[in-house]
Order: sequence, then C-alpha cells, then structure tokens
Amino acid sequence: MEWLGLESLAVVLSVGYLVLAVRENSICWYLAFFSTSIYVYIFVSVSLYMESFLNVYYMGMAIYGWYQWKRAGLQGVGCDICRWPLSRHLFVVIAIFAVSSISAQVLQAYTDAQFPFLDSLTTWGSIVATVMVARKVLENWLYWMVIDALSIFIFIDRELYQTAGLFSFYLIIAALGYLSWRKIDRHESRRVPQAIIAPMEGLEKDK
Repeated sequence: MEWLGLESLAVVLSVGYLVLAVRENSICWYLAFFSTSIYVYIFVSVSLYMESFLNVYYMGMAIYGWYQWKRAGLQGVGCDICRWPLSRHLFVVIAIFAVSSISAQVLQAYTDAQFPFLDSLTTWGSIVATVMVARKVLENWLYWMVIDALSIFIFIDRELYQTAGLFSFYLIIAALGYLSWRKIDRHESRRVPQAIIAPMEGLEKDK
C-alpha cells in the first residue's frame, strides 16, 4: 500500500511516545503530535473515520499534555501522579458506553464505517484516557489495556498489521506503565508526610 512507509514512521513515533510516557518524560508529547498527524491520513484511507477524528483530538491533546506535565501544578513545574475515586470511574464508563452507542448509530446510518460501535467505543474511551494521561491519573493505564485489546481486533480486520502489532506492544507497555506509575505514586505518598513532619520537628527544636 502506498502509505506503508507512513504507517511505519507513525508506529516508530508512537512506540517512542509510549516508552517516554511511562518514564514521565515530557518529550513524549512531541512524538505524540507527529505520530497522530500521520494517523489522521491513514485512518481516513481505510474508512475508520472515528479513529481519524480521534487522532485529530490527539494532536490537540499532545499540546495540552505537554503543558500539564511541564507548567501545571501549584508551583508551575508540572502535575504529579494522582488517583480517581471508584465513583468517578463508574460515571465515566457509563458515559463512554452511552456516547458510543449514539455515535455508532450515526456512523451506521450515514457512513460506510466498519465496526461502528467498537470504533466509537475505542474512540470515546481513548478521549477520556488521554485526558487522564495528561493529568497523570494512575488508572489511565487500565483504560488503555481494554482499549488496546479491542483496537487490535479492528486493525487486523482492516489489514493494518503494523498498527495491530503496535497496539499489541501498547497492551504490554500499558500493564508495565500501571505498575511503574503505581510504584512512583506510593513512593511519593510516603514522602509527603515526611515533608510535612520535618518542618514541624524543626519548630519543636526551636522551642
């Protein structure tokens, strides 16, 4: 296919993005911007319109994510890893399924889209998960594991074998990313009380 070279480049950039994201390196957002701009064209060429729309969104989120990791926070030095409560996750999951059902009906009625519901589900799920990555929400990796597994099936059917291989790699890295971020989060949680206690001990000594 004429876009085989572009798909290869997009895969390489996407792998670089994910590896750097696991390491909390903000350079990942530069790679995300360029890889997703390539995928916008690729997905239109195989009639996966929601996936193409998703990658336009990713381009914008690459800019937002870079800002969050480099400039957000109380001291303007970037955000820290955090967790969402179970109630918020339940609300988000229900909302994803509801919106996916609506967009699937629209795609089925007005386009030649393949797998309209799965395409919609992975798209809206990815929209939410990308916001979670930008804000360093730990559970984003769990969302990606589900999204990646569904995406592999879609891409194999569309004969995007390199991209299917990429998402198989994503699935593994998402699991490793969750374990890595959870370890960092636990370390930072233990460090915060010490940061509070130390100044108080200093005050006691001054007395």
